[in-house]
Amino acid sequence: MKHTLASLVIGLPLVMGATTGVWAQDYRKGLEAAQKGDFVTALQEWRPIAELGHAEAQTLVGAAYLEGSGVTQNYKEAAEWFHRAAELGNSTAQYNLGVMYDNGQGVVQDYKEAAKWYRKAAEQGNSNAQNNLGALYADGAGVIQDNVMAHMWYNIAASSGDADAINNRDIVAKNMTTAQIAEAQKLARECVAKNYKGC
Repeated sequence: MKHTLASLVIGLPLVMGATTGVWAQDYRKGLEAAQKGDFVTALQEWRPIAELGHAEAQTLVGAAYLEGSGVTQNYKEAAEWFHRAAELGNSTAQYNLGVMYDNGQGVVQDYKEAAKWYRKAAEQGNSNAQNNLGALYADGAGVIQDNVMAHMWYNIAASSGDADAINNRDIVAKNMTTAQIAEAQKLARECVAKNYKGC
């Protein structure tokens, strides 16, 4: 199943206020350039701080390579930047890395790795990752097939208004008993109450 990556342009407003301190000026200069469509300048601002460990800049450099914005498109390079940011806990990078493993873009396709990264992003409230984790449970890809867990993750993502998750939840529910649906809903409530940890 092909999943979609979070795009560079969509991600810009989400991280605008994420940086303070010494790196903030370069990071913001990069954002301003990217919003004007000048990705070459954006990368000149982001790359030095990304190399020093700035997770948001690493994610944006990865997105630039993914989309070929300001650089030649290179999925392997994108995956490497996403991996660096994902290890630092950036949920967008974790989600994007999960999609890359899910689709085999820039990395060898590995559903187990996809599930690992989706879970990390899902535990931070990323509804796209929650939806995709549900899909892996529904398909039994990288995890043991489990409609209850699929429904639970779809339900959690659906609570954020994710239209795909609502549709996916309804599809998987057709293959479940009333008791299984009730169990999935209970698990979803418990998961949300635990702030998505240990679900």
